[in-house]
Amino acid sequence: MITKNDVNALIDEQVVNEIFADAQKESKVLSMFRRLPNMTSDKTKLRVSDSLPVAYFVDENTNNGRKNLTKAAWKNVFLTAEEIAVIVPIKENLLNDASVDIWAEIRPQLTSAIAKTIDAAVFKGEGAPASWGEGIIPQIIAKGKTVTETGKLYEDINNTMIEVEESGYDVNAILGGVGLKGKFRMMTDNTGQPLNTTEIGSLKREYLDNGAWDKETATLIAGDFNQAVYAIRSDVDYKVLTEAVIQDPSTGDILYNLAQEDMVALRVTFRMGYAIPNPVTALDGTETRYPFAALVPNNEL
Repeated sequence: MITKNDVNALIDEQVVNEIFADAQKESKVLSMFRRLPNMTSDKTKLRVSDSLPVAYFVDENTNNGRKNLTKAAWKNVFLTAEEIAVIVPIKENLLNDASVDIWAEIRPQLTSAIAKTIDAAVFKGEGAPASWGEGIIPQIIAKGKTVTETGKLYEDINNTMIEVEESGYDVNAILGGVGLKGKFRMMTDNTGQPLNTTEIGSLKREYLDNGAWDKETATLIAGDFNQAVYAIRSDVDYKVLTEAVIQDPSTGDILYNLAQEDMVALRVTFRMGYAIPNPVTALDGTETRYPFAALVPNNEL
């Protein structure tokens, strides 16, 4: 029977540490958002502006030239570290086969699972812990920062960008599903010219291809991705399981009985926090301001 020591001997510590690096490349949250210094506790407090100071001209003819009072208010936004775990069951026969590169088989599964879980939680709110709040797209919809497709993609993107700009943010990237690629290839500006000659054409474009994008809800989102932040509480760690029962977290059904099925499992975990501080800007002090907006499908087209 394969023991924990046998499996540990096959695992290179450096390779384990590279799992997060691979996930960073595949996850749009980890690759596009701004990473803060590592968290030193379960919660990290961010101070964001809740109101802006106002300057006045001094009128010597009224109030004896007294200066008006002003204030700047701040509120707290917290990053809460939440644990993300991935379990990969492995057949003992696979471990016994010296001709098989174990990590070549396992690493893509691990990184894809981590990337999809993070992206689905942040963009859609799917499976997200309560401390992370609603997903970006549900928040966009709740704040009314949506534009419905008209069939003229260039104009639609422009109008989506305006929603962000009116909140006081500059758009620095566009994100959508893989179906957006074809639309970009067919898109020209209002004069029929290729997009690479325009501001929209020069924007960074990213495509979420790990299964975490819902094309029925949004065609794309545009925004200032520097306004979304994350931080790591603890780096990737792993544990080898040899006699555990693995259950479906939703139903409780037993998926694998490792001892009975001659299997081992590798459990990889790490902890991170995420937030969108969304401070008050000079252009928008309302609660509907937001650094992202979405182009949403039009079912009548």
